[in-house]
Amino acid sequence: MSELSQRQKTILRAIIEEYIETAEPVGSLTLEKKYTLRVSPATVRNEMFRLTKDGYLKQPHTSSGRIPTPAGLKLYVSQLMEEKKMSVTEEVAAKEKVWDWRNDFPKLVSEATKSLAQQTRHLAIATTDEGDVYHAGYYHILEMPEFFDIDVTKTVLSMLEELDKLRSIFERPFSEDPVSILLGEELGFDYLEPCGMVFTRFETPQHKGSLGVIGPCRFDFAKIIPIVRYHGELIAKITSNW
Repeated sequence: MSELSQRQKTILRAIIEEYIETAEPVGSLTLEKKYTLRVSPATVRNEMFRLTKDGYLKQPHTSSGRIPTPAGLKLYVSQLMEEKKMSVTEEVAAKEKVWDWRNDFPKLVSEATKSLAQQTRHLAIATTDEGDVYHAGYYHILEMPEFFDIDVTKTVLSMLEELDKLRSIFERPFSEDPVSILLGEELGFDYLEPCGMVFTRFETPQHKGSLGVIGPCRFDFAKIIPIVRYHGELIAKITSNW
């Protein structure tokens, strides 16, 4: 893929952030009304065409609007977005949720998973090297249009019962970034093209595991990534003196 100009990055960022908010294909008219792009509508349409040709956007069905591809979303995460720092209130709430279980590893991971689901409003999942699986927040995905498709929802729910497949996802080699992102076909399951996972690995003196969220590809990455990272670090920190 070719290097994007600053104007293309600005347009791509606007499309992705609009799509994250609405779950609807984004057209040039919407961009013109809501975003200060300082270029003509014709120029916006031309740049959208180029971004589509380069694989950062795609045009679903016959809609005139565009949605981001996994490549576009990955570029957004790595170059275009600004993370939203967790508030002190959110950090304290997470610590209070797990603190009483600081000496009980299974319960600690279970409560961290519940806290992650609550703060992200997504389906949260964790696995450990002992083969245990924890999940919380099923009801969150039922509020998202991507999961109105029964095949998508059934596949996600059945995936939670297939430990080997989950572990094969969590144990793949990734970059050294503490948070990993898998989108669509990268998950390795049929019907999950509109879905994604954001997760991190954690390690205690006695255990290892992974913790993250499952949801639509259009995660609010700027918010979700720091929350996932924090919960993984919290488990490691609380257990560091074991």
